[in-house]
Amino acid sequence: MNTEFVGLILIIITVIVSYKGFNDKTFFNAYAFNVGSILERKDYKRLISSGFLHGSWMHLAFNMISLYSFSSLAYGVGTVRFLIIYFASLLGGNLLSLFMHRHNRNYTAIGASGAVCGIIFAAIAYDSHLSLTMMFIPVAIPGWVYALMFIGITIFGIRSQSGNIGHEAHLGGALVGQLILIAFYPEALMYNTLPIVLTMAPSIIFLFLVARRPAFLVTGSFTNTRLGETDDDRYNADRKQRQAEVDKLLEKIHSSGFDSLTPQERDRLDKLTR
Repeated sequence: MNTEFVGLILIIITVIVSYKGFNDKTFFNAYAFNVGSILERKDYKRLISSGFLHGSWMHLAFNMISLYSFSSLAYGVGTVRFLIIYFASLLGGNLLSLFMHRHNRNYTAIGASGAVCGIIFAAIAYDSHLSLTMMFIPVAIPGWVYALMFIGITIFGIRSQSGNIGHEAHLGGALVGQLILIAFYPEALMYNTLPIVLTMAPSIIFLFLVARRPAFLVTGSFTNTRLGETDDDRYNADRKQRQAEVDKLLEKIHSSGFDSLTPQERDRLDKLTR
């Protein structure tokens, strides 16, 4: 595959598949990321196929414009390595989402965001002089500054579960993309040390805390006023609250054993996991 066309070909395939999904809900539901289908039915293709589906034209356009903007990375690393970074980041992002939402069999997600984040963070690690221009910011900012801002927003989004956004896939994809770039070019650690450390350290520390203490994800409500809240918003908020309760009880079981639960806690866990 010609290096200059690799990004364009990915974009064309993604647009075609997403358009099919817009018009065929059966197709959409068969290939979207869904925890229950992956863990219970072993339908692992969804870990990749979901990256070619999108929820709207705006969602699709944002991801594809971002991918096109950073496709120049292929000139530096070559077509094969570019594709490895792209698909490994897609898989890594979805695996992190799977881990974070493993107790919620109904959790569903779509989009190429994890893969695109992997490409962006790989480009930041590859080019120490990379600068980015962002909407509403009139001047270019260093790539590592953008990465730090992105990670901060993403971690906040994961903890607060703010918006209908797959923050976990973003973080997982970004981290995997950067790690694979470093595996291909270890010398990047020498000439781009500070930006790489500054962008990777918060992600690794956050994931370590999540793995050791799942309740770390529970932050409670950030606001008591929810203007314009819809039935879907209320349903999702209730689902997140229930999931937080499950995680807290599971953490207690993990640290002290099932017998440490009170009869009331056992009953509550049974109701929450039905």
